[in-house]
Amino acid sequence: MGVLKVFAASMAIALTAASAHGEELTGTLKKIKDTGVISLGVREASVPFSYYDNNQQTIGYSQDIGMLIVAALKTQLNIPDLKVKQTPVTSQNRIPLIQNGTIDLECGSTTNTFERENQAGFSDSIFLYGIRFITRKDSGIKDFGDLAGKTVATTAGTSDERMLRKMNQDKQMNMTIVSGKDHPESFLNVTTGRAVAFVMDEPLLYGERAKVSDPDDYVVLGTPPVSENYACMLRKDDPQFKQFIDKVIVKLETSPAGIALYNKWFMSPIPPKGINMNYPLSPEMKELFAHPNDKALD
Repeated sequence: MGVLKVFAASMAIALTAASAHGEELTGTLKKIKDTGVISLGVREASVPFSYYDNNQQTIGYSQDIGMLIVAALKTQLNIPDLKVKQTPVTSQNRIPLIQNGTIDLECGSTTNTFERENQAGFSDSIFLYGIRFITRKDSGIKDFGDLAGKTVATTAGTSDERMLRKMNQDKQMNMTIVSGKDHPESFLNVTTGRAVAFVMDEPLLYGERAKVSDPDDYVVLGTPPVSENYACMLRKDDPQFKQFIDKVIVKLETSPAGIALYNKWFMSPIPPKGINMNYPLSPEMKELFAHPNDKALD
């Protein structure tokens, strides 16, 4: 965390220097200032983005970004003892909980889509990826076309589920689609033989693979039919809060701390089992880090 601590300190200095020119607070920033509390939505099992360790503490790539935003808020709002309330969210309830004010910010594994932009606000992207599937190495499944007529798993309430069901209908693939309540349950359908493949965001597939006792028995395959991106989610029409969050993300991604954070979670041993995902920074991610943006990709 050395580089990240240096980054947090430099961000604090930059915000302190800028705070003299502060504007009147509105929206979520005002709510946080008035209450002294920020409510974060966290995931319990989205490895390695936001998940519980063996002590039931939330850790992960996205969680680290969320906590860097919290550290910046403490400085900008002059609340050194800002209370962080963490609420577990799922793919199905995360948007309603943002909309009704239960959570103020969710940095997990939420895709920024054009459809969702009608329901919530999104920060600059924090991750780019393709949708693929994981299957047993000996399954004989090589690409999406091989899933025709098979039982296939995905996770309920995700953009991947929507994509898979549309593919099934449009291409008349006759797949039987089973939707788990979370990613571990979805992958369990594959490890127990109830489904031949689990379709999901590529990095989450590597995360599930890293957790099993026999990771070499499983492979991540498939030509991605779509590419998508994760972002932190906030309430819609809150430009001041979004601008603040984007400032932190841009500074992170364009500094050495961005690569250090990536390497910590995707190229190094991670909890709980110390398995290395060995998921190198893609050309698309390098481009994002060079030119941060908040574009939806679907």
